[in-house]
Amino acid sequence: MRTVIVDYESGNLHSAEKAFQRMAREGDAGEVIVTSDPDTVRRADRIVLPGDGAFAACQAQLYDHRGLFEAMREAVIDTGRPFMGICIGMQMLATRGLEHGETDGFDWIGGTVGPIAPGDASLKVPHMGWNDLILDRPHPVFDGIETGQHAYFVHSYQFHVDDPAHLLAHVDYGGPVTAVVGRDNLIGTQFHPEKSQATGLRMIANFLRWTP
Repeated sequence: MRTVIVDYESGNLHSAEKAFQRMAREGDAGEVIVTSDPDTVRRADRIVLPGDGAFAACQAQLYDHRGLFEAMREAVIDTGRPFMGICIGMQMLATRGLEHGETDGFDWIGGTVGPIAPGDASLKVPHMGWNDLILDRPHPVFDGIETGQHAYFVHSYQFHVDDPAHLLAHVDYGGPVTAVVGRDNLIGTQFHPEKSQATGLRMIANFLRWTP
C-alpha cells in the first residue's frame, strides 16, 4: 500500500508528510511518500493533494508540462483510487475558481470557489484559526469525529458546491463556510488536518483505511 502526497511546488509539505506517515505507521497502512513524478502518482494506491496560495497559481503548476494532473486523473477518475484534497488541493476539485479572475478547476465536484463574505463585519478575512466543525452528512472519514470538534483554517475563499449532497461539513463564520466536500472516492478538506491535532489526525487515519 502506497499513499502519495503530490508535490507541485505549492508550499511546505513537511507537516503533511509527517502527519500522514505517523498515522500510516500507527494504522499499518503502508508507506507515505512525497513525489512530483507522474508515474509514481499514477501507480499510487491513494493520492493526497495539499496546497497553499492562490487558485490560479496552483492550477498553473498542476497543468504544466510535467503531466501531474493527467496522472492524477488517470488514477483517481479512471481507476477510482481514494483521493484527499487539502486547502487549495480541495478547492481544485471545483469547476472554477474566482480568485484573481476566473480559472478552470478539475470539475471533479461541481461548484465555484468564491470569496468568503462574513455576515458579521467584525469578522476578518482571511478566516484564520480554529473553528468548530458542523457535520452535515455521515462519511467513513468522519468515523469517531463529531460536530463541535475543531479544525484549523487559513483561507479567504470557499467552495460553493452545486449539489448540496456533496457538502459534508461546514463551519459558522458569519454564515456557513464549507469545510469538507466529497463524492464517490473523493474527499476534500478546507482546513489543514495535519495542523488540526486529534481531529485532523483521526481524519487522516480514517482516510488511510477508507475503501470507497
